[in-house]
Amino acid sequence: MLTTCTPPTITAPGPGLLAALGAWTWLGLDPADTPLAHLLLAHPPGRTARETPAVIEVRMRRIADALGGLATPQERVPNLGAKLLMVNPTTVLLRFDGTRYGVRLPVRPGWAQHVRRNGQAVITVGLAPLSRSADLADVDAYLNATLACSDLLFGVVCPA
Repeated sequence: MLTTCTPPTITAPGPGLLAALGAWTWLGLDPADTPLAHLLLAHPPGRTARETPAVIEVRMRRIADALGGLATPQERVPNLGAKLLMVNPTTVLLRFDGTRYGVRLPVRPGWAQHVRRNGQAVITVGLAPLSRSADLADVDAYLNATLACSDLLFGVVCPA
């Protein structure tokens, strides 16, 4: 007797989407003024008429789902588990559920040391596009604008 296989509920991101992502890391402070490692993922602006902001938002929600489900700014931030593989002092690999692909990220040694020492980083997924060449001022403006309209999703990742 043949049975049908139920497909997984997560539509895992493919290598093309993962390679397109922009990533930024920095050390910031939590509300108690304790240092906290941050990692922002965002999709660059569309290059064709089909890559509208709505299409980019769907892609980034798929990224959030493949990380284990992130929270809106109004929700409790979930612990997504061991998603960061510390490759070396200046490189980490971010892993996703449902795919063998990951995103290799260059990081500053201080960021990697902080994550190793404290065992976590806050990951933020932006639903709106952001140029991969965005500098600190652009990222700051992006975070303010997207937070104001709830276009950011949050989670906590740990080193593997």
